[in-house]
Amino acid sequence: FTRVAVPEMKHFGFNSRFTVGVVAGSSVLGMLIPPSAMLIIYAIVTEQSVGQLFLAGIVPGLLLSLAYVILIIFLSYVFPNFVGGHESKDVAAEEWAQLTWWDLVAKTIPVVVLVVVVLGGIYGGIVTPVEAGAMGSLAAMVIAIVKRSLSWRDLWEVLVETGYITSAILFLIITASMYSRMLGVAGLPTLFGEWLQGMDFSLAQIMTLYVILMLMLGTILDTASIILIVVPLFLSALEAFGVDLVWFGIVTVVGAEIGLLTPPLGISCFVIKSTINDPDVSLADIFIGAFPFAVTMLLVLVLLIAYPV
Repeated sequence: FTRVAVPEMKHFGFNSRFTVGVVAGSSVLGMLIPPSAMLIIYAIVTEQSVGQLFLAGIVPGLLLSLAYVILIIFLSYVFPNFVGGHESKDVAAEEWAQLTWWDLVAKTIPVVVLVVVVLGGIYGGIVTPVEAGAMGSLAAMVIAIVKRSLSWRDLWEVLVETGYITSAILFLIITASMYSRMLGVAGLPTLFGEWLQGMDFSLAQIMTLYVILMLMLGTILDTASIILIVVPLFLSALEAFGVDLVWFGIVTVVGAEIGLLTPPLGISCFVIKSTINDPDVSLADIFIGAFPFAVTMLLVLVLLIAYPV
């Protein structure tokens, strides 16, 4: 998304710091709004329903999107130099003027079909998430064949790339299972839970400790690793409070993603730096641009913790 959005936003005159901040901040939406790989991994670790987690991610995802919209409007009025931007007279108007209603419908229908097939199948209880993925793949292939945009070479590259991704996820699941079993054998979750209970922490204090730990680990680890390492440690302590693990999963994903935007080792910011390949945009610029979005995410996270319903 860095390669797609950043050059286009710079073309419209937006400030570099604001541009990379928008890209970095919005990266959490991909982890929250379904279908989300992180929620699937969390579901495997905690043995929760993937469908319920996907449903639970919709409202927080929309809430975070709305918070970003408000933040961007606020920044554009209060700190216009930070945002930048100007009206383009030579790009969008001419291109949109040449499109007919049929062109717009033709471009939109394939996306709508895929959304209905995948998410409609899951939320309608017709198929499982795994089966929905297979249906979505088949629908995408049919659409590509109808549009004559899929060659044999493209199909082979898609299959190879899918193999790489699938094998990585499978190894992740295997190691997650091994890690959970080893924790159980060592009795570490029980000991950690007893320590938390012995400290007589309230649920609010435990969640504060959890969020701080997530933010710290987010600077050095990716979200999947954080979920695999931290979540099993807190499960036994949270059971005593009767915590809804679906809600806890949403809090976990948001908390971990905030850590990916914070210095000194926010991984998302380093990824953007390596992807953008622009010597005029320093790593400090990316962290500065991402800071307002990280703060906004933290405020939304506080709301999610304060109002679990």
